Amino acid sequence: MNSLCIKTNNEELLSYLQNEFKNFNMLNVFYSCNEFKHYKNIIIHYKGIDTELFYTKLATIFSYLVIEHFENNIIKNILFSNYFYFENYELKKIQNLCEENICDDSEFSFTNRQLLLFEDFYNYISTHKSIILTGFINFRLNNYRNLLNELIDFSVNEFIIEKEYLEFVSLLKLYINTQSALTPIIHIISSDFGITLLDKDLNIIKINKNILDTKYLSDISFSENDYVLNTILNLLPEKIFLHLPTSNIKNFEFINTLKLIFENRINVCNDCNICNLYKNLNTFKSN
Repeated sequence: MNSLCIKTNNEELLSYLQNEFKNFNMLNVFYSCNEFKHYKNIIIHYKGIDTELFYTKLATIFSYLVIEHFENNIIKNILFSNYFYFENYELKKIQNLCEENICDDSEFSFTNRQLLLFEDFYNYISTHKSIILTGFINFRLNNYRNLLNELIDFSVNEFIIEKEYLEFVSLLKLYINTQSALTPIIHIISSDFGITLLDKDLNIIKINKNILDTKYLSDISFSENDYVLNTILNLLPEKIFLHLPTSNIKNFEFINTLKLIFENRINVCNDCNICNLYKNLNTFKSN
């Protein structure tokens, strides 16, 4: 007979485990719950011959238990311990990013986290007769905790980049709002050919690639579109017409940045003579 004694005083975990064991869906398995001096114990017994399946089911139950009942607190504790110098509202935003990132199909996915937990639990319970549940979770799940550390570091980097981006946008908004417009109108066309600038007479505006004329210094880069942005900032238009001739929008992030910076100065269009011209050019190019 194979048996495992699970020690915990957490009533929520006891209730969770008893419910799982009621639905264990395996013959020759029974359990009992006893209260001793320091712990309440659940002892589960198996009298069959498929011990591998028995421990597989147990390890799966434990791994799901950790994700459901412990994971959020583990992430929060690591975050507040390693990044205590952030403001509370910033830590909350990073927590939200962690939640978003573990929902993605990535290295932090549910499957990867569950497999790491499963391996640690299976290796332990298949060679031991008892487990102090909270102690094991707090001190023995190194691979799982390392993955959560990587998740948090990744989310912190995302937060810093987003923060720098918003500061960058605010700086440029301040710049254009405190300067007099130098150009009445420019047209911006985002097409398969890239970004094209036109003046009010629909003449092509040459992109200024002189680094000495740049209006900002930032770690955020739009590659070739850095020069486009600086050209627009040098022109300081009073009104911008943004033409998006195709539904498959290119330069999506750059266009959103333009909208944030220039706000009410920018009008979006996708069905005018200019749009139709570039739409036809795109069709001609594809053929």
